[in-house]
Amino acid sequence: MHIYFSGIGGTAICSLALIAKEAGYEVSGSDARPSQYLDYLAKHGVTNTHIGVDRDFIASVHAKHPIDWFVYGSAQPIDFPDHPEFDFCKENGIKQTKRDDFLNQIIQDKNLKLIAIAGTHGKSTTTAMATWIFKQLGLPVSYSGGAKLSFGDLAEFDPKSHYFVYEADEYDRNFLSFYPEVALIAGIDYDHPDIYPTRESYDDAFREFFEQSNKVVLWHDDAERLDIEAGSQFEIIEKADLGIETVTLPGLVNRQNAWLVASGLAPVLDKTTAQLLEILNKFPGLARRFEQIAPNVYSDSAHTPPKIRGALQLAHEVAGKNVVVVYEGLHNLRQHFIKEELVTLFDDVKQLYIVPSYLAREDANLELLTPVKLINLLSNISRDHAKPAQLDDDLVAKIKEHATAGDLVLCLSAGGAGSLDEWLRQEF
Repeated sequence: MHIYFSGIGGTAICSLALIAKEAGYEVSGSDARPSQYLDYLAKHGVTNTHIGVDRDFIASVHAKHPIDWFVYGSAQPIDFPDHPEFDFCKENGIKQTKRDDFLNQIIQDKNLKLIAIAGTHGKSTTTAMATWIFKQLGLPVSYSGGAKLSFGDLAEFDPKSHYFVYEADEYDRNFLSFYPEVALIAGIDYDHPDIYPTRESYDDAFREFFEQSNKVVLWHDDAERLDIEAGSQFEIIEKADLGIETVTLPGLVNRQNAWLVASGLAPVLDKTTAQLLEILNKFPGLARRFEQIAPNVYSDSAHTPPKIRGALQLAHEVAGKNVVVVYEGLHNLRQHFIKEELVTLFDDVKQLYIVPSYLAREDANLELLTPVKLINLLSNISRDHAKPAQLDDDLVAKIKEHATAGDLVLCLSAGGAGSLDEWLRQEF
């Protein structure tokens, strides 16, 4: 079967394309712009790709070997309302679905049991931790997460596996395509107001996801807010559990994620939580989660207030008061949504540089919150050490100056091509 992936240079679609190739499908695809993920796919044998959104490439691919299934991500219909590839597929009777429908088909066809990691924050790290456990135990596993791993590929399909570990994203209600054997919920906070207009609608989506899951493991505060009671389907765990103190990983959020994974997978793998925590204490981390790019320079994809607080806690745990932040907001829409929480979020850092937000899926009617405007929203304490900045030589010099002086420079960036993270890797 020939699968064509639109937006193949994005993290999620790239992962799915890699899985499809390893599962025996023919793979091709396109993306609007170059990215490190296209290079990553090429190194793994996926070379029939194209940079640009046009009709000519998909038509030539289809002429050589007919496309059976056109798979796209949530961003494509929004970013390209007159998408020529969609029109081509409609005219030629090619099946079109979002990415999760295709992945669900693979899971069903291969008779895999799904271990889904969901939640507003912590999904990528928790997914990587679950994958780490399987690999350290020598158990075959298929998986797909939201970040590159130091101990494996971005995603993998193993024909010998019985389980599929998956980062189940709630954006665009994608996670409702699945029926997990086990669902690990890393934490629930209101997000994506463009999809869920109210907190209640957001919570309702998680309740629906729970109904589709055989077993759900979640934190007590989330269970309490969603009116969930412990029982055969629900295991409710406490953030104050003394077992968390046996986790030696840096960062409170990492220690809590490890406890969630150990609690959820112990019965699945017929191990004790202590046995799994011993493995997790050696977890090497993953890309863009407090990832060291250069001495004293780190990149982290934290982009919501809870994620940012977690990244800052880890940075202060490592460097004390000597924490410098470079902040790139993800989406102008989100900056409007979280602006009240941004007010005091950076009060405790030594220096704050705010660069232009990474723009995608935006509401054109919203005022653009520039770095200067974002700084003006902050508390007096934060404004005293905040400066607007651009991704240029001046910022390179400032980062080097701080790093040389012994400060920990934490760069918060959740974008892809053209983002602070990509610029950071190019410069450092």
